[in-house]
Amino acid sequence: MHKTSGCAALASAEPLAGTAPVAASWLCVEQPGPWGADALVDSHLDPGIGAQLVRRAKEAGHRVVLIRRPGRHPDMHRPRPRRVYLASTRPDAMWLFKHTVDRPEDLLELDLTRPFGQSVAEPLLLVCTNGKRDRCCALLGRPIAAELATEYGESVWESTHTGGHRFAPAMVALPTGFVHGRLDVSQARDLLKATAAGEMVVQGCRGRATWSPIGQAAELAVRSAIGEVTANSLTVAAESADAVTVEHVDGRRWRVRMAVTELPAWPNSCGKMATAGSSFSCLGVEPASS
Repeated sequence: MHKTSGCAALASAEPLAGTAPVAASWLCVEQPGPWGADALVDSHLDPGIGAQLVRRAKEAGHRVVLIRRPGRHPDMHRPRPRRVYLASTRPDAMWLFKHTVDRPEDLLELDLTRPFGQSVAEPLLLVCTNGKRDRCCALLGRPIAAELATEYGESVWESTHTGGHRFAPAMVALPTGFVHGRLDVSQARDLLKATAAGEMVVQGCRGRATWSPIGQAAELAVRSAIGEVTANSLTVAAESADAVTVEHVDGRRWRVRMAVTELPAWPNSCGKMATAGSSFSCLGVEPASS
């Protein structure tokens, strides 16, 4: 892995739990060529189409990202089919669908309120590589995406910003929605294999994007306490400012006591000023009555 003195190195002591972006569903649109810092409106995708996609995805409750094949990124501006993926990460409705459009304008004809195209059995691993947004993502993400793509083909894609530059290489596993940071190639390979088996990996996990930050941290605390790795075994049932209730599909419940821990100041992104932050700490995992 490349060495970096950027935000990923400066924030290397920040705890991972509870830092995943919050998104219960993801819209992934293939767009080859270079990406700017705000890629949906700063790439070779028509900015008007990009802006409408952002608006329509937000209305439908999706987080939208651009994706491209790992490696060199020439875009000859010639019409070509492009893949579109829609994923739902909720334990009670987890799915991944794929569709192909012939023209960018066809993206605006898609009904984003329901699955479209064909169901996909293999997982997707999105690796953030948007160097114009943050150089750590490019330096640390691209080598991993390139190596894994030679083994797993279209299960691995480069992605625009997924949240959390300082945790680069930043990755999202779909359709489970578990978000990871600071993984090397071997660990990312294990993550892909686990996702294909309907499981998750605790190592490097920032949380399941399906939940709020405190819910993400609480679910990971329960998983660590009981050794549970099945992706859809746990649900965040209720939460307050200092406690979260987590339920297992077998009926077990836990009350997870949480606290906010203040963190030292470090930059959230390369070139940004250092700012103080906070994280969620688990004070205890206790069985709860049904």
